[in-house]
Amino acid sequence: METGFLQINGIETLPQFITSLAIGLLIGLERERNPSAHAGLRTFALVAVFGTLTALLSTRLNSPLLLIAGLLAVAGMIISSYLHKSDGNDDPGTTTVIALLLSYSLGAMIWYDYTRLAVMLAIGVTALLYFKPELRGFSQKLTRRDLVAVLQFSVLTFIVLPILPDQNYGPYQAVNPHQAWLMVVLISGISLAGYIALHVAGARYGALFLGIFGGLASSTATTMLYAKNSKSDQTTLNLAASVIVIASLVVVLRLMVVSAVVAHGVLPRLLPILASGLLFGLLVALYNWRKMSHETELSVPQTRNPAELHTAIGFGLLYVAVLLGSAWMKDIAGSQGLYVAALISGLTDVDAITLSSLRLFNLGQLSEHQTVTAITIAFLSNLAFKFGLIIFLGGKSLAKQVSIGFLAIACGVLIGLFAL
Repeated sequence: METGFLQINGIETLPQFITSLAIGLLIGLERERNPSAHAGLRTFALVAVFGTLTALLSTRLNSPLLLIAGLLAVAGMIISSYLHKSDGNDDPGTTTVIALLLSYSLGAMIWYDYTRLAVMLAIGVTALLYFKPELRGFSQKLTRRDLVAVLQFSVLTFIVLPILPDQNYGPYQAVNPHQAWLMVVLISGISLAGYIALHVAGARYGALFLGIFGGLASSTATTMLYAKNSKSDQTTLNLAASVIVIASLVVVLRLMVVSAVVAHGVLPRLLPILASGLLFGLLVALYNWRKMSHETELSVPQTRNPAELHTAIGFGLLYVAVLLGSAWMKDIAGSQGLYVAALISGLTDVDAITLSSLRLFNLGQLSEHQTVTAITIAFLSNLAFKFGLIIFLGGKSLAKQVSIGFLAIACGVLIGLFAL
């Protein structure tokens, strides 16, 4: 009886209206801080509830036009308020108008059982409104070169990727154009984030920042720059060593992220190995950072735009070549052949062999143990190659400083590998 009474009176819909009210209050709280906005806390809350109510009535009356009419009514209301109370100092109102329409729409989404998505969108919208000064400052710092990089990445992702066939070709059925380009987009996206961060913020946030985003953009380029600088200025040895070690630690984090995205099934074996190397390396990096002089002038690594078409195509071709080479070596020489391929290809690019190994693992051509071992060998090979660059470009003093960090990372990785 009690349940029937609740259904007859519609009380069971109360949680949906409460959620709409909360969403409206959340967005309205941010708008209330803007004195020139013609809608605040109460207006946004009421509009969100109005969206849920209109969606309810539209469903009950089987008339979607009612939902559209409600949206038009909200738009007309807020636009007319700006037209009747406008002055030269007021906010033109476009942001508030869109925010109100979104509140109405989010309220309607809640009625149609998209509550979780509506709440997530409401939080995102509020954050977007709140961080207006920071976003404006960020956009003004972007150079034409940075904008071109973003546009090129958009072309790679939204124009080139969708038109490539999602089908396996070639020997071992290992080459899939769509999947190969998806790997290009993944690596380009990670590198682009570091590239833009470096060029927007520069060296103002110190060695930690440069090491992190230098490692995202290109740990090899970062290593080369600071090795050269330390040779010409011996006072920057601690700084160079700190940045180089941090950049190499970021490579470990990159491998974790890439593995989680491409083949999460290998993570239970790979993650402890990488985490061990990360932990050992962090201890040394923190020790070097404490010794470093914070007044030392910092230089920003000059890295190539990772989203340039020829760079992306070059990496794509390298990925396919390493993929086929690894499969072939595995076929003719077993695990030893695969490990030789990982050792050689890892010298200059650890991403290509990592992605290739993960691809072959997904195809069932590599076991979990073989995949993890190949990635570990490639990483250690890359670490050894960068240490060679440091000796050649930076000299023995820098090599001595960096060797402790590199040795700690390598020992951590090896301990994790043999422990498993």
